[in-house]
Amino acid sequence: MIPTAISVFCGSSAGNDSAYTAAAAALGTLLGERKIKLVYGAGNVGLMGVLADAALAAGGAVLGVIPQFLVDYEVCHDGLTELVITETMHERKRIMAAHSEAVIVLPGGFGTLDEYFEMLTWRQLRLHAQPIGILNVRGYYDHLLAHADRMIAEGFVRAEHRALTHVSDSPATLLELLSQPAREEGLKWT
Repeated sequence: MIPTAISVFCGSSAGNDSAYTAAAAALGTLLGERKIKLVYGAGNVGLMGVLADAALAAGGAVLGVIPQFLVDYEVCHDGLTELVITETMHERKRIMAAHSEAVIVLPGGFGTLDEYFEMLTWRQLRLHAQPIGILNVRGYYDHLLAHADRMIAEGFVRAEHRALTHVSDSPATLLELLSQPAREEGLKWT
């Protein structure tokens, strides 16, 4: 089933390669054209701003969720369809998860990794059933994925939990992967 709303986590910086901004724009455009609501961190800077602007330009709905302290820093997008202001970063992630049916991770920094790992951990623990995807632009996440394989080899992660993350360098392919029926996996301890 094609998700009707997708949380996207990505950098508040644009990175050093135009391929990152091009990928964010392509994903935002695809979501807007397909009338899939973008749920994101409400930033007007970096890949976040590019993503939201592209979704809006393509006629899409965009829900931004942002803590008040980031509004105070003046990094909040002021042209969104909907805006929710939270007190904490944790509340931001919780609200984003509650308003989406899938998760996509684009290139980003520590905050993006925090968001990805929290959503993945929640999925592993069956706190949600949303499919998760990484848009692996220019192999940005290759080292992270290799480390996940190392964690499996060393007995800290089950292969079935590593398989909870779909990976593609194409926004359209990733969206198709996220639309596939969910597979059942065991709990961490079973």
